[in-house]
Amino acid sequence: MKFSMVEEDNINISKQTFFYDYEEYDEQGKGAATMIGEIMESEQFPHLKELVIGNWGGAYEVDCQEIINDIVANAEKFSHIQKLFIGNMGFEDCEVSWIMQGDYSELWEAMPQLKELTIKGSMGLELGDICHKELEELTIICGGLPKDVIQSIQKAELPKLKKLLLYIGIEDYGFDGDVDTIKNLLEQADFPALTYLGITNSEIQDELTKVVLDSKFMGQVSTLDLSNGTLTDKGGALLLEKIPAWSNIKKLDLHYNYLSDDMAEKLGALPIEVDVSEQEEAEEYHGEIYMNAMLTE
Repeated sequence: MKFSMVEEDNINISKQTFFYDYEEYDEQGKGAATMIGEIMESEQFPHLKELVIGNWGGAYEVDCQEIINDIVANAEKFSHIQKLFIGNMGFEDCEVSWIMQGDYSELWEAMPQLKELTIKGSMGLELGDICHKELEELTIICGGLPKDVIQSIQKAELPKLKKLLLYIGIEDYGFDGDVDTIKNLLEQADFPALTYLGITNSEIQDELTKVVLDSKFMGQVSTLDLSNGTLTDKGGALLLEKIPAWSNIKKLDLHYNYLSDDMAEKLGALPIEVDVSEQEEAEEYHGEIYMNAMLTE
């Protein structure tokens, strides 16, 4: 097993990423079924606060369910883990749309101490009934977020959630909802501690921007993340009009966008921190205009 570790100021706060390379998976037969056992046997494991799991080997054909199941089965041994990331891999290992995820329904009860959960990939992803008293950050990175996953978040009991970052993605890679799906999420979700809202990576970013700006969370968040999507001057104009009314907004993340130079300059002049970097240009083909979300396949 390969790993990388980061230690901070020698104060027993450490982060470690575990992953298998091709030889370990293909020739030695290692995979999701062996990973947690090897992690628990590592000498660094007892000192970790943050655990990152990368490629478990052939993630495009084998899901991570056994990894989740083994964490649940050994819950007491994972009681010191406060941050968990499952699926941290680049396209060289597996395209994000191909990463086979799993069912996290039993993880919520098994890890009551968990403060941050990051999931990459959405194929086969299930969250079940979410009820967790300590979780502060939930991030899902994918090329397309299924409607049933969004609805699980919509119904979640997460009283301490401070950060919600969702990559909405596109229909071809898993997003089977629409504007109303996100509208319902923001209308019905109850996250009293939320200060960071990210609805990102969408091919309908202008429409979602309007939904977000009309949501109840605008009065409480300090960071608004609408990045990595097809935001155009239409959405930019809405932001220019409405953001000044919310003095609680301190940061606006719009990086990777389809804004004109003029609109980007106007947004950048707002009296808050604004990121309008990575301006993309729409492409025209046979009279049709094409814009793409940043992360799809």
